[in-house]
Amino acid sequence: MDSLRRIVRVLSASARGPARHGATGAQLFVLRQIDAAPGLSIGELAARTLAGQSTVSEVVTRLVERGMVSRRANPADARQTRLQLTARGRAAVRDTEPTAQERLAAGLAALDATDRAQLARALERWLEAAELAELPATMFFEEDPPSPRTAV
Repeated sequence: MDSLRRIVRVLSASARGPARHGATGAQLFVLRQIDAAPGLSIGELAARTLAGQSTVSEVVTRLVERGMVSRRANPADARQTRLQLTARGRAAVRDTEPTAQERLAAGLAALDATDRAQLARALERWLEAAELAELPATMFFEEDPPSPRTAV
C-alpha cells in the first residue's frame, strides 16, 4: 500500500499544483507527446500516452479549446486528423518540468516486458477482488467524459 500511496501522492500533487499556461498535468503529458512526434493521430497519441482513444480525444478537445493544439486533416486520409502544437502549446511544453505522468510512464517503460505484464495482471486481479474493475480508466485527474445516460 505504501507504494500505491506514493503514486497517488505524486499524481495528486501534480493535479493540484499551479497549472502553468492553464494546462493540467495530464494535458501537459499529452502536449509533450505531440511535441515529440508532431502530426500524430488520436490513435497514435493514445498508444503513446498508454490511454484509450476516447480519453485522449477528450483531453485533446480541451487543448484545442484552449488554443494549445490544432487539428489538421490528414492529406492521405481526410477522415483522420493530425495533431500539431500551436505557439501557446509549444510555450507550455518549453516552460514546464516533466509531469508525474511522464515520470511514471518512463519508469514503467524501464521495466522489462515480463515485469510489466505481471504488474498489469496483479493490478487487474486486485481491482476485480475490490469490485472496482468496471470503472472507466481516464487519464489521471482528468474529468470523466459524460456518460451516454447523462449527456444532453
